[in-house]
Amino acid sequence: MLLTKGFELEMFLGTPQGDPIPLAEQIVGKVDRFMQETDERHIEYTTEPLHSYEQLLSQLILPRIQLREYLKTLGDYTVIPGSTLSLGRSDRFYRSGDTSPYLEYIERNHGSNVVTASVHINIGFSDPELLIRACRLIKMEAPLYLALSASSPFLDDHTTGYHSTRWHILPHSQYHIPLFENHAEYIEWVEGHLAAGTMFNVRHHWDNVRPNGDRRPYDINRLELRICDLVTDPTSLLAITALLEARLWQLVNDPNLDPLEMSQLPATTRKQDLIDLTKANEAAVKVSSLDAELRHWQDGRKILARNWINEIYNNVLPLVKQQGFENFLSPVQTILQAGNTAQKWLKMYAQGADTRSIITQAIQEMAKQELDLANQFGI
Repeated sequence: MLLTKGFELEMFLGTPQGDPIPLAEQIVGKVDRFMQETDERHIEYTTEPLHSYEQLLSQLILPRIQLREYLKTLGDYTVIPGSTLSLGRSDRFYRSGDTSPYLEYIERNHGSNVVTASVHINIGFSDPELLIRACRLIKMEAPLYLALSASSPFLDDHTTGYHSTRWHILPHSQYHIPLFENHAEYIEWVEGHLAAGTMFNVRHHWDNVRPNGDRRPYDINRLELRICDLVTDPTSLLAITALLEARLWQLVNDPNLDPLEMSQLPATTRKQDLIDLTKANEAAVKVSSLDAELRHWQDGRKILARNWINEIYNNVLPLVKQQGFENFLSPVQTILQAGNTAQKWLKMYAQGADTRSIITQAIQEMAKQELDLANQFGI
């Protein structure tokens, strides 16, 4: 049986012309699954943890179709793709109706830099020690998933020089986050930061990947990959998830697939070297995504992000075929060949299209794709 998988997706709301509008408060409680975020211009929905990719596809699409139908009752409004305020007003903060102290803390300390849209991918694990080991591996390879998902080359109607402007402006933890060797170390680390006040609460563990569960840090049951930009194409999102799941199945089958054990970096400084390496890889990917030159955690060799992804793809393909979800993995190759969303948008920009026309076209394509998939799969 496959691992359980679920998503948390944030999306911007606004006009068909791409202007974000604060609408979230009018939607929460009216459309199932949707919750408020810090800013009224974006909203979040979640899917249930499921084993089946087919069922996940339905849960990705159906809430959006219901949301679009409800938006029609409010006016000429829609969902806007991309992970930043592409067409403007990042200088403003439209405070949501959620008055929790945590969200107030975020607004006070980070302002509109947190007003981004992303997708968090959650993969279930029942064994906490295996989960901690999985987090070590995926922490090292998280930049590859950002490379596949990058969709924020614009901010305030301008190009930014980044394929993932979101990962550039998004606040990251100011405290040191180690490669946890075991569950006990993770518990001790969280308790220490909560006691010192450097973490506001258990949610205030901002990293590319983290353990998650209903009673963190004690009861943890899923890996949460937090680095990805918003992927609006459901087939692409499921492909990225399939690559992640396949990599985790490799770890389940071979516990030695662990950066702390398999890396050839010097043993005396390996933990810190690995963290420094992945931070440098993130910095390169947020600029150039699939074309970024990275360093491999195994031996420090230089490798292009797209080539590293392709190596993993070919390596996991026999396992995926055996497990029966090859069709959901294969769109990874389409992303590698045609480019991610940011690369497609920047290509259009280089050919003379302005940011508004690019976002407007993407809005139309997103709505059409949802309907096409719903009709194809009888959703």
